[in-house]
Amino acid sequence: MKRPRKRGASVAVIDIGSNSVRLVVYKGLTRSLIPIFNEKTLCGLGREVQSTGLLAPDAVDKALTSLKRFRALCRVMQVGRVFAIATAACRDASNGPDFIAKAERICAVKIEILSGPREAKLSALGVLSGIHRPDGIVGDLGGGSLELIDVRGSSVRSGVTLPLGGLALQDLAHKSLKRADRIVREAIDDVAQLKAGSGRSFYAVGGTWRALARIHIIQSGYPLQVMHGYSISAAEALDFSRRLRRLAAADMLADIEVVADARRPLLTYAALVLEHIIRVAKPKTIVFSTFGVREGLLHEKLSESERNKDGLICAAEELNQLLSRSAKHARELIAWTDRLARVVKLRETGEDRRLRHAACLLSDIGWRVHPDHRGEQTLSLVVNGNFGAITHIERAFVGLSVFYRYAGLSEENQPPLTMQELLTPAQLERARLLGAAFRVAHLISAARPGVLPATHFRSQGRNLMLVFEHRLGDLVADRVGSRFKQLARLIGRSGSIVRR
Repeated sequence: MKRPRKRGASVAVIDIGSNSVRLVVYKGLTRSLIPIFNEKTLCGLGREVQSTGLLAPDAVDKALTSLKRFRALCRVMQVGRVFAIATAACRDASNGPDFIAKAERICAVKIEILSGPREAKLSALGVLSGIHRPDGIVGDLGGGSLELIDVRGSSVRSGVTLPLGGLALQDLAHKSLKRADRIVREAIDDVAQLKAGSGRSFYAVGGTWRALARIHIIQSGYPLQVMHGYSISAAEALDFSRRLRRLAAADMLADIEVVADARRPLLTYAALVLEHIIRVAKPKTIVFSTFGVREGLLHEKLSESERNKDGLICAAEELNQLLSRSAKHARELIAWTDRLARVVKLRETGEDRRLRHAACLLSDIGWRVHPDHRGEQTLSLVVNGNFGAITHIERAFVGLSVFYRYAGLSEENQPPLTMQELLTPAQLERARLLGAAFRVAHLISAARPGVLPATHFRSQGRNLMLVFEHRLGDLVADRVGSRFKQLARLIGRSGSIVRR
């Protein structure tokens, strides 16, 4: 008799949307979700629902074929748990229940058909999981609907759903942008959720808005290619949306090769909706989030204690465990820099301390790279990392701190100017200081645990001393002294080494 195949700890979400059908597999159900597989098919299930009330037959066939592959992939990958959801097209179409029944037989799991308010809530939870302390309005633009919901810290209010998804709007307007403009204006002018958005952030969720962000990143020459957390001022977003509509009017969108063919016609509708949202809500900033309904669904399933953890620190812990020579040493480095900050009375906000701790956890993840390239490769790994709960400016700060740890502080080994320009002079100087501290700590300890706890800081006037316990006296060397003096100079002190 064959033993049943052991199922792994991984989890998967099958997301049956109005435009795309997607499978995402995550390493485990944790605070910092790690995608290990991601595939989508642009099926267009919702393209005719508003006019015919039906899911298009060819779209249904394409979606069911994709679901068969997704189920087979889950078997091959030995996924532990599979969750499946369906959104606007399936809940609105009269043949939606028949499609869902067929899909459930293929997927062998119950498919949750999300109501509009439920979809809005999960979108907000997704933003909560991927944005550190969000404050603003979440807008999830899918193929069939637009969900709007207010989020502040860990608090989520009630949401609203509107039939303004790209496919639905295109269908309702019979592909007339002038008619679509009137439909959007009438739909959102009196939406209460938008009235509370003045001066706050608007979190743009959904594939078509991500496509807008991708175009903006390329056209502006922005140094990071990470979509999540990309933010622009509302005024800049409004100008960009209007320019995109002019391109559409001139039939020039076909030249935008970075967007999939099936999504390209929906760009103008997405830009139109964003334009009206900015007009009504008057947000300060538009922030693009790749965390949405799927991540919100899994975030909801975490224990309360797990949900309350810091997503950035959890992601840094995971990378530390996976890539560092000693995970314990990185945690000792946190305590070591805590002592340094306390002795020199370093002015830090809670956010500064959080980023310092994340940088400590990531300070040794590049050790396998060739010494000549550790700085640039680790910088790239941090600023392009697939994790959330960190802004682009914070990515640059943490990445540059680790860059300086590897590359040093000399003028010959400087990071790209475009990366430095993301930070203020004060932030850049703090990153250099933290990098200098890492250079001392790793030189002393060779990244081995048990060493840093036996070194201490002492301040005497303008002199900062690094004190070695007697048993570690032989670790003292000229190179250690010169690096420590460099660190002390950055703090505005003289530096000396003391054997106790």
